[in-house]
Amino acid sequence: MELEAMKQAVVAALEDIKARDIVVLDVAELTSMTECMIIASADSNRQTRALAANVQDKLKEQGAEILGVEGEDSGEWVLVDLGGVIVHIMQPAVRQYYNLEELWGGRRSGGSSQTAAGR
Repeated sequence: MELEAMKQAVVAALEDIKARDIVVLDVAELTSMTECMIIASADSNRQTRALAANVQDKLKEQGAEILGVEGEDSGEWVLVDLGGVIVHIMQPAVRQYYNLEELWGGRRSGGSSQTAAGR
């Protein structure tokens, strides 16, 4: 699956289940492990898990391979590894504490849903 199509599919899957504050970071110049990170917030453990499940389902339907999923047990921070895209779904307190946007300092990709979704 092409990277741009994968990013768009992830953002759409997150928006389907009402993720908040979706940010798409281009980290290709910062690391060799992935091209892009997508970070989103969820209001509860249940929503965090539902968002991760929806991302997996929608991307599998489009032929993407899910390389790994971490954090589903606690639901405070779930990571979905799609190879070229890593998706972080976090509760607001966890997201604020780890502040991945600042840590990675990647460029915001044109696919950022923050403005597209009006959030």
